[in-house]
Amino acid sequence: MSRAHIVTDGSEALAVASELATEFRKGAAERDAGRRLPHSEVDRLSASGLLAVTVPAEHGGADVGAGTLAEVFRLLAAADASLAQIPQNHFVYVNVLRAQGTAAQREFLFREVLAGKRFGNAQSEAGTRHVLDIRTRLDPAPDGGGSYRLTGVKNYCTGALFADWIPVLARAADDRLHVAYVPRDAPGVTVVDDWDGMGQRTTASGTVRLDGVSVPADRVVPHHLTFEGPQLHGAFGQLLHAAIDAGIASGALAEAVDFVRTKSRPWFESGFESAADDPLLVQRFGELAIRVRAAEALLAEAARAVDTARAGLTDASAAEASIAVAAAKVTAADAAVEMGSALFEVSGTRSALDGLGLHRHWRDARTHTLHDPGRWKVQHIGRYVLNGTRPPRHGLL
Repeated sequence: MSRAHIVTDGSEALAVASELATEFRKGAAERDAGRRLPHSEVDRLSASGLLAVTVPAEHGGADVGAGTLAEVFRLLAAADASLAQIPQNHFVYVNVLRAQGTAAQREFLFREVLAGKRFGNAQSEAGTRHVLDIRTRLDPAPDGGGSYRLTGVKNYCTGALFADWIPVLARAADDRLHVAYVPRDAPGVTVVDDWDGMGQRTTASGTVRLDGVSVPADRVVPHHLTFEGPQLHGAFGQLLHAAIDAGIASGALAEAVDFVRTKSRPWFESGFESAADDPLLVQRFGELAIRVRAAEALLAEAARAVDTARAGLTDASAAEASIAVAAAKVTAADAAVEMGSALFEVSGTRSALDGLGLHRHWRDARTHTLHDPGRWKVQHIGRYVLNGTRPPRHGLL
């Protein structure tokens, strides 16, 4: 891959994302149906420079705000939710470097990102007590030379198969969380393409095995420090998830509009020649459009809250950002699932043909919204509104 383009500002980032979304939309259904992994499309994403838009300005990046990045993700997800999901953790781990990396770490790894290199992720582990129960070990190397050894098995590693670097969440000897930035082709790293989800079928969210992987000390970041004060780590990551859900919702609604306008037959009792003139369908489309607009509006509001908190980070501003993002995530998730189902309700029997691939919107929505339960976000919102209780400092809020 040739050196990536450098995006200069938010306006260019949105223009590039819109162009790529148009390009990616064309093959989305075919890639989903054949589970064809989007290697060339991900390379295109890297070459476009979009993956570097949050690199700080002092390191040569566009340093775009949360509002711009959320809209980039929404545009991409409206075209292909799998493609939009692949770089989600890339941006999360760019932010981890920004928050806790040393000057030398930031200098080296941000230069890699500007060149088009991709971060994957190796966070979650199956068979543990809960999602934050991390058992992968980062232990001092036996030779005592100051390096480390990584051992463990990670699951749901979206982006790892396409990555140049895999950030691995692990516990050190002091049991605190660290992130080790490991080359994808390092000895002892095995990435297994065993993701078999009904939705987001081409994210390659499979397994990463780490068998005594050698990690230099200067590739390890003390992630535990992130949660010892006000933080936006959780709000930022959740904002991107909300943007993906909002994108799925708008993409499904757009497919429904096109299908009803061009393919659906009017119900004979309506008395109209076109399904698009049926007053009951008109009413339903109005209701659906309101749901999508609400999701998009809350997404924009949440992004503004994240940007505001970033400009003046305190416990209070971090809490406001987390609550705003939680509201956006719950609303966007509900809208995505509803639009994926309503597409068939308004379009009619013909829309259920398997070859059309319209069911990918519901499958993607249903799969992606399982990432973390919205009901707990509603709980945190309720406690905050009623009793002023700030949300917890963990990576999912």
